Parts: sequence; C-alpha cells; structure tokens
Amino acid sequence: MTNSYKDLVPDYYTRKQTLTNAERFITPELKELEETILGAEDKLVQLEYELFRQLRERITNEVVRIQKTAKAVAGLDVLLALAKVADVNHYCRPILNEQGVIDIRDGRHPVVEKMIPHDMFIPNDTYLDNHKQRISIITGPNMAGKSTYMRQTALIVLMAQIGSFVPAASAKIGLADRIFTRVGASDDLASGQSTFMVEMNEVANILRNATSNSLLILDEIGRGTSTFDGLSIAWAVVEHISNPKLLGAKTLFATHYHELTELEGKLDNVNNYCIAVKEKGDDIVFLRKIVKGGADRSYGIQVAKLAGVPDAVISRAKEICQELIDNNITCGVESLLPDKRNHRKVKKLDEVDQNQISLFDTVGDDDILAELKELDLGNYTPIEALNKLYELQGKLKNRW
Repeated sequence: MTNSYKDLVPDYYTRKQTLTNAERFITPELKELEETILGAEDKLVQLEYELFRQLRERITNEVVRIQKTAKAVAGLDVLLALAKVADVNHYCRPILNEQGVIDIRDGRHPVVEKMIPHDMFIPNDTYLDNHKQRISIITGPNMAGKSTYMRQTALIVLMAQIGSFVPAASAKIGLADRIFTRVGASDDLASGQSTFMVEMNEVANILRNATSNSLLILDEIGRGTSTFDGLSIAWAVVEHISNPKLLGAKTLFATHYHELTELEGKLDNVNNYCIAVKEKGDDIVFLRKIVKGGADRSYGIQVAKLAGVPDAVISRAKEICQELIDNNITCGVESLLPDKRNHRKVKKLDEVDQNQISLFDTVGDDDILAELKELDLGNYTPIEALNKLYELQGKLKNRW
C-alpha cells in the first residue's frame, strides 16, 4: 500500500516490508497459501517415495513367484514367435543327428528372403559331412550371393539347435558345438590393427578353438594382403582344416582365389562349388544358384559396371585387362603342390596361351644361372664381385 493509503490498512494485515513510498503487508490466508505452494513439491516427493517403498516391499515378498512368471511368459513369447514365423514362412521341422551330417534342401536366408519382393529369393542346397564332403570351396563374382548362401547355412544350423523350425524344404542337421564365422572386413584403428590384422586375429582364434564338431564360415580369407601371401595363407588354412588330425571341421570357404579349386582331387574331403552366372554380351546376370564345380573368372569389371562405375573407367579397365591378357599376365597360377602329375591348368579370363609362365615358377632365369655358374670369382676383386652380384640381382628384379 502506498503511504497515502496506509491509514486505511485493516488491523489484521501484518506489515512485512517498508519501502520508500509504500508498505508491504501479508495476511494469514496468504501466509498459509505460500507455505502450501512452497511445500507441495517436497510433499509430492515424500508421497511418491512412500508409495514406491510400499510397492517394493510387496514385490520383495513375491519376487520368486514374479520371476518364475516372467520366465514362463518370456519362454511362451519366444515359442509363439518361432511358431508364427514357421507357419507364415513355410519352415520345416529339422531332423537332428549325431553323425555330423548337414543336409539342407532348398535352404533360404530367413531375413534376406523377406527383403526380396514377390518370393524371388532363390533357395539352395547344402551338404556337409565328416568324410568326403567336409569342405566346400565356393567361387564366383561379388554380389552373386556367396555370403548370403554361407550365412543362411549357419543360421539354419543355429535355428535347428535352439528348437526352431528352419527355412528349408527339408533339413537334417548334425549337432555342432560352435559356429565360427570370418565374414566382412573391418579395422581397429584405435588399437593400431589393420583390416588384415583383424582378419588374421579372427582366423587364429578359429583355428585354435574350433573342433571337428564345429561349423566354420570363412569368407575370402587372405584378401587384405598381396596375392602371393593371401593365396598362400588361404591354401594353408584349407589344408589345416581338412586334416582330421589337426582340425577336420565342416567348412564353407568362399574365395576369389580360383587356384584353390585345385585342391579338389588333391585333398579327398574338399569339393568345389560356384554361383551360376549367365553372360549377355558384356553384361552378366546372377542366377543365385549354387552348382557343382569352380568358377574360372570373377567378372570384376562387369560387377563394377553394375555398381555404377563411370563408363570411361569401365572402358579403360577393359583395355588394361586385354593388355594383361595379351602379355600372359593373369591371375591364374599353377598348382602350389609339388606333385604335378595330375596338374591341370586354371582357366584364364579368356582363351590365353596355355604356356603361360607360372607366378611360382622360375623358368626364364636359366641365362642368369648359367652366367652365375661361369663366373671365375678367383679373378674378381671384392668390389668387382659385389658389382657383379648387384648386376645379377637387378636383372632378376626387372623380370619380377
């Protein structure tokens, strides 16, 4: 109230503050309302905590019964989901066996098939056992479906062993203690590991921990390094896995190293499969079907074209590829095995001279060897001998 009106203030007003030209007052009712408003939040928290405490005590007294009920509901939810998916998507009941046989007819990928409209997913068969069909070498171009095929096999085996029906026309699934996969490429820059190092760490883990009852899914082992090193590692890994005294695990092994198809016939439990491809001039059509035999080319340029690489780059790539073919420089190499009696040539990108020099051969260095044999080192000074050695070394480097 301003000073000019303070004489009119009722007696029950209580002075609270004096200002320059006015007085502030409060009434008992306002004081009560202030206390109610300011204390409401604290009372709210107290009431909530009290209710929470009461609920906690009631739950504590019934916690065992509640946990049993939750577990039963969760189990029922899983079974209902598996049953519904099996019914809607026409899954089959797998037959489990202890003989290690995996025999899948018209297997499908449970996720990928839902992403492809109009039931256009192409099913495939898979057969693995602990004898003549232990390892499948799968070749074919990128984007053709190698990874999808291998992953669907792993998923079908896993689903069968958790008690689920599986996406296939029929399935006989051998018990597997573990499923190991080496699929995809990634690096770990934070710990200083390259893509290849990460890949090798995973391969090492698989080879050290897998057993003959494990299922291995290996996709393009050795691709992160040079051709020689990568091919050598992939070759050695297949030999190690195929040996029942060392590992002997059932394996699907996808690769772009077509030289690995040479292992069929050399190792009695390795078999070749490839993704069928139909050529239309310079274009290709992926048939998505796994067939017996090995692919003889990767169709890399055609896949690049499908991916949308500019036409100028595609044309130049074809020119370079033809130059390499004309000079007998291809990715095909002869068998790494010393026994050449049953050796057969790997098919080249086109009709290439079958007398191509192997990447692992030393043919053509006879003149250097002859020159080295004829050297009379007794007539050379140390400096002259060193220079001659440097000269011969230079010739070899230029050839390779």
